Amino acid sequence: MTLFKSFNMAENTQLLETYRANRKVTDQEFFKMVNSPLLFNLYMLNKLPMGFIAGLKVKSCTADQCQITVPYRFINQNPFRSTYFAVLAMAAEMSTGMLGVIATNKSKPSVSMLVTKLEAEFVKKATGLTTFTCSQGKELTAKVEEAIYTGEGTTFEALSIGTSEKGEEEARFKVQWSFKARLK
Repeated sequence: MTLFKSFNMAENTQLLETYRANRKVTDQEFFKMVNSPLLFNLYMLNKLPMGFIAGLKVKSCTADQCQITVPYRFINQNPFRSTYFAVLAMAAEMSTGMLGVIATNKSKPSVSMLVTKLEAEFVKKATGLTTFTCSQGKELTAKVEEAIYTGEGTTFEALSIGTSEKGEEEARFKVQWSFKARLK
């Protein structure tokens, strides 16, 4: 079921304006939680416990860019003395997903988000702290707004690049997200 029975430019524009006004409040709440190590760890325990166990941390997060770090340590290792690929994927997905969560958190109208595709390229062994960066917050938000305005599902392929502490690229992930405005 789509959000709109028919395309009505005035109504759809009003929904988009409501969404944008709501974001001014919800973004502040979300960034307060993200920037508090205690609150974010509680969030991780509740919403992504494996991320908590793996040691994922927010290095920085704005509406435009998100950086997530993951350490190489015993629990994250593979038999080749580097960070296990699934742990790297979790950090990469989180760097893109946080931007999606910012855009959909407590949104009015409500918008669902879901990973629909994942591609990975591993360039170098990850043997230390790896930082994944996604800098496509504006483009991702535009896709969420498109889903609200049109009432149709949209997809967005976000790029997350993992680098070592020396700034060397270790991996790159393309994470495709699906967004759909929904009725309450």
